[in-house]
Amino acid sequence: MKNIKSSKQRNLWFERFMAITATVNLGLVLFDLSYVPWRDFYLRKLPQIIEIYDPIKGIEPHRETKNYLELVKALEEQVSQTGLQSPQVNSRLEEIRRLSNEMIDTNPFAGVNKSGTLEKIKKRMRSHIGNESAKQSFATFWSQPHISQNGWVKEINFFNQSIRPLIASNYYRQIGENGEFVDNFWEIDLPFVILFGVELLGRTFLLRRQHRGFSWLEAVLWRWYDLFLLLPFWRGLRIIPVLIRLDQARLLELHPVRKQINQGIVANFAEELTEIVVVRVINQVQGSIQRGELTRWLSQQENLRPYIDINNVNEVEAIAGLLVKTIVYQVLPKIQPAIVAILCHNIETVFDQVPIYRNLQNLPGMGQAQTQLSEQLATQITTNLYNTLVSAVEDPVGAKLTSQLVQSFSDALGAEIKEKHVLSEIQSLLFDFLEEIKLNYVQRLSQEDIDQIIEQTRQLRTQVSVPAVVDKGTTLPKIREGYERAGEAGGE
Repeated sequence: MKNIKSSKQRNLWFERFMAITATVNLGLVLFDLSYVPWRDFYLRKLPQIIEIYDPIKGIEPHRETKNYLELVKALEEQVSQTGLQSPQVNSRLEEIRRLSNEMIDTNPFAGVNKSGTLEKIKKRMRSHIGNESAKQSFATFWSQPHISQNGWVKEINFFNQSIRPLIASNYYRQIGENGEFVDNFWEIDLPFVILFGVELLGRTFLLRRQHRGFSWLEAVLWRWYDLFLLLPFWRGLRIIPVLIRLDQARLLELHPVRKQINQGIVANFAEELTEIVVVRVINQVQGSIQRGELTRWLSQQENLRPYIDINNVNEVEAIAGLLVKTIVYQVLPKIQPAIVAILCHNIETVFDQVPIYRNLQNLPGMGQAQTQLSEQLATQITTNLYNTLVSAVEDPVGAKLTSQLVQSFSDALGAEIKEKHVLSEIQSLLFDFLEEIKLNYVQRLSQEDIDQIIEQTRQLRTQVSVPAVVDKGTTLPKIREGYERAGEAGGE
C-alpha cells in the first residue's frame, strides 16, 4: 500500500511538472502571437524586449525612416554646434524637407500594414502648422523662418514627442524564400516539441503494455489532445491540452467549466433532438396505420411472430392477481371500520325516513337500540361482503368463470373492431390524433426552457438517495405470509 501511494505521488509530481512546462510553452506561444500587433507598446514601455525579439521575427529598422531620424538627430547636433542660422543647418533642413516629401509619396509604412501610422503623422503635422496639405506642413515646419519665429526648442520638442515615436515604430520585416515573413520562433519552440513528443511516445508505450489489444494509433489517440503540443501551426490550440493537464495535475479546478460546457452543448441540441425523436416515432406510427398494419394485426393474429416468454408466466395476470390479493387481504381489513361507519350512517338515515321508526324513538331506550341495530347490520353486511370477496378470490371455479368472461369480452370486442367501417374510422381518428400531437405537444417541447430542465436534472443528481432493493426471495414470502394471516383472521 505504501509503495502504491508513493508511486501515485511521483506520478502526480511528474504530471505537475509537465503541466507547468506546457503552461510556460503556451505563454511563449501567446507572447509570440501578440508580439507583432503589440510591438509599438513594447517599443514604448520595454525597449529591451525589442532588441532581443526583433531578430527572431526577422524585424529590422526600415532604411528610409531610419535615415530620416538619423538626419534629424544630426540636425540637432549641428544646431548645437553652429547655431540655427548657419549654412550647414539650412542644408540639413533642405535634405529633411526632401525626405519628408519622399516619405509621404512612397509610404514606407505600407510594407508592414502600418499605413495608419503615416496618416497619424500627417494629421498631427497639419494640425500643428494649420495647413491642409501634409507636404506643405512638413516644408514649413523644417524651415529656418518657422523655427526662428516659434523657437527651436519648442519645435524640436514637438517633433521628438509627437512625431519621432510614430516614425520610429516603423520597421522592415524580412521575407523568406517561401514568400512568407521570416519567423524563427520554431527555434524556441523546438525543445518543447521534442520533450512533449518523447513524453507522448512514452505514454503510448505504457498504454500498449497495459492494454494489449490497443494498436499504436489507438494508444496515441487515447491522449489526442497532446497532439496539439506537437503541431508547428495553429499553436493557439495548445490551450486545450494545457487546461486539461492543469486539471489532471490538480493545479486548476475545471469541473464548473466542464459543467457549463456540457450544459451549453445539451441546451443547443436537446430541443432539436427531442423534436426529431418524437416526430420520427409519430411518423412511424402513422405510416404503420396508413400501410394497414393495424388491420393485418387484428385479422391475422395467428400469423404474427410468436411472443417470446422468458419465464412461462403471464406477467399481466400475475400482477393483476397480486393486486387483487393485496387489496382483499391487506387493504380491506384496515379500512373495514371506516366502511362500517359509512354503512351505519346510511342505515340510520334510512330509519329516520320511516315514520313508524321516528315514532318509536320517542319510547324510552329505543334510540340506543336503534343505534346498536344499525351497527350490527353494517358489521354483518361488511363481513358478508368481505367473505364473499375472499371466497371469490380463493374459489378456483369462480376464477375460471371470471377468466372466461374476460376472454369472451375480448373476443366480442375484437370481432366488432374488425368490421370494416369501424376499423377505417379508428384508423382515421388515430392518424388525426397523432397529427394533433405533433402540432400541439411537440411544439410545446420546443418551447420548454431547456436550461430549467437541465438545472432540475442536476438537482436530481445531487440529491443523495438510497434506492430500495427488492429481493424477490424475501419480499414475496412476506406477502404470502400476510395473506395467510389475513385469511385466518377472516375465517375466525
